[in-house]
Amino acid sequence: MNWNDLLSKERLGDPIEIPYGDNKYKMSEFEKDYWRIIDCPAFRRLQDKTQVFPLDRGDFVRTRLTHSLEVASLAKQLVTMIYRNIKDSNSAAFREIKEAYPFTAENAQCAADIAACAGLLHDIGNPPFGHFGEDVVHAWFENNLDKLTYIDQSGKVISLKQKELIADLKHFEGNAQAFRLLTKLHSVDSEYGLNLTIAVLNTLVKYPTDSQHIDADAENVCLHKLGYYEADKELFSKVAELTGTYFDNTHHRHPLTFILEAADDIAYATADLEDSYKKGLFTIDDFVAFYQKRLSEITDTSQYKYSKELIDMLEKYRAPDGERVPSSELQAMQRWINYSRHWLLYCAAYGFKHNYRDIMEGNFYSEIISDTFHEGTVSILKDTMCRFTFCSSEIVKLELSAEEIIENLLKRFVPAAINWDVSSKDRDTKLKSDKKLMSLVSENHKAAYHSYKKSNNDEYNLYLRLLLIADFVSGMTDTYAKTLYQELNGI
Repeated sequence: MNWNDLLSKERLGDPIEIPYGDNKYKMSEFEKDYWRIIDCPAFRRLQDKTQVFPLDRGDFVRTRLTHSLEVASLAKQLVTMIYRNIKDSNSAAFREIKEAYPFTAENAQCAADIAACAGLLHDIGNPPFGHFGEDVVHAWFENNLDKLTYIDQSGKVISLKQKELIADLKHFEGNAQAFRLLTKLHSVDSEYGLNLTIAVLNTLVKYPTDSQHIDADAENVCLHKLGYYEADKELFSKVAELTGTYFDNTHHRHPLTFILEAADDIAYATADLEDSYKKGLFTIDDFVAFYQKRLSEITDTSQYKYSKELIDMLEKYRAPDGERVPSSELQAMQRWINYSRHWLLYCAAYGFKHNYRDIMEGNFYSEIISDTFHEGTVSILKDTMCRFTFCSSEIVKLELSAEEIIENLLKRFVPAAINWDVSSKDRDTKLKSDKKLMSLVSENHKAAYHSYKKSNNDEYNLYLRLLLIADFVSGMTDTYAKTLYQELNGI
């Protein structure tokens, strides 16, 4: 791979024109992307989508919007740190790598802008109620897909038989949904959705694989989840070919995607931990005890040393020497989280530079923070969330409420979509309720269905109608989903 292709300014649709021209007030293509993202309704709706705490009434915890802003900032900072690492590394061995894959100051500026855009967008395809909502959607399709059929006028039963169409719905994934939303569902001035640059679109695809090749246990992280649906395969292939990430008959991860993933992990491991602490789900003593227990399980000497030094800093922040007024527990925790975030950024930047050749050749299959001094620290921080947050009674009750809401919406809208836009033997008996329900579905989403449906392919069109409801539900905010559920059920 080379940076000139990877940072392509090309778009799937027509170029975006500035009315006064680009000569006097120059705006880069990625700055245009940034503007489009900020102005996008789907982006604004992230302010009412769960990050960790579904349907939370507090105003201090992070939403998907504030989380996305943090990830964008971290991703942009990481690109800057990586560029400096590459520029300043002059060993004989690394000079050869730099010459083979030059990363210029201009490349770095474009890469930073792309990473920021991707950070803003990385969760835009997630359904309401966080990752739990994602699990509910694909579990519902897993349990009900064999029943989602209709009988055409000739008496033939139409159902999904193609394994790739079935697997798409059973592996519903917010990352794949993001690519779909941005290229098809949110139309501005192009048939290609938001019409972003192909560099931004490719950076967003964390898992460049289809539903037939998912392997959650694979060594290659690129295969762990669904990256794009069969319905969007052609568009993704075009993006990958134009940016140079498709070669050797394989889709490879865009190098900036490793940076985006690291920024997301760092935000999750630190900022979400802070929210959990503020919610009172654990004390500092609880946290330190859990951290030290997990620390004892780290066998790598260097990782143990740096992880221990990190937790020792928390004790120093709690009772700082030479200060007349000791820090409050909250202040100590916040200072420590900020301190930890810097170390994790440092390790991620090092990991990218250390694996630079393999990343550019498509041979790197891990996360860039792997095998660094703080790989163990990230693992501990993530496990802390599992230990104190996700199993808390508050989260469990909210997630059960979210499950009821999403399942009920799917149960109501999916049958309506199955019998919509088709001639079937039993359609007349359902027509009134179907039409009323389908009138609530976004016109943009229905227009996308009509644009991509195939004549004389009833099975594929059924698949598109099921995706249509997945599009509709995943685009809802927490509040809208809850309100619609209550209205439809007379609550």
